[in-house]
Amino acid sequence: MKHTKEKTKNIKKDFNPKDAIFVFSSFVFICVAIIFSLIVYDVLTIQSLLSFNQPIKMSISIVGASIGLIIFGILLALSIPSKYIDDANKGFQNYSVSVIFSFMFISALFEELLFRGIIQNLIFVFTESQRIAIITTTFLFLSFHIQYFKKPIMLMNIAVPSLVFGWIYVKTNNILAPFVVHFLMNFGITLLFKYNLIRVK
Repeated sequence: MKHTKEKTKNIKKDFNPKDAIFVFSSFVFICVAIIFSLIVYDVLTIQSLLSFNQPIKMSISIVGASIGLIIFGILLALSIPSKYIDDANKGFQNYSVSVIFSFMFISALFEELLFRGIIQNLIFVFTESQRIAIITTTFLFLSFHIQYFKKPIMLMNIAVPSLVFGWIYVKTNNILAPFVVHFLMNFGITLLFKYNLIRVK
């Protein structure tokens, strides 16, 4: 019991969501500036970033993907022994709902602007293949989460959602779609852990 409390304290010392929110907010502004530049220079179009041509299809995609990924996350958490789960994932639920909400919101926004809004779009511009763009972006997304390399089974928890985010973005042409799914997945699963609705083995 003492060991678990000490571990949680260490997690809080090493990682502070409040500090991370400020850092990610700064990165969001940088990503927005880059995307704006790409639009100005006709590399990207507003239509390919914020299309609302098929609102019903987009809504169905968001709801379906969010539910599917939350179920996937639950099944993964229930089937993986806790020693294979990253410490940050196990300790995050100790923070308040408002801090969790803020962190999950801003981190999902940053990651989607960077990986789907910038990287996936640029790879597609150069390769003209959505499949290559989605898969390559997923590999880059995995490399961004280097903390999971110590516990490789956790990479499944990143790879599958990343492929889904990429696919949803292609289907909707709206960066808000993968962002909302990304946020709902992370926030939903964290709350399930926080209130002990699911527990690791």
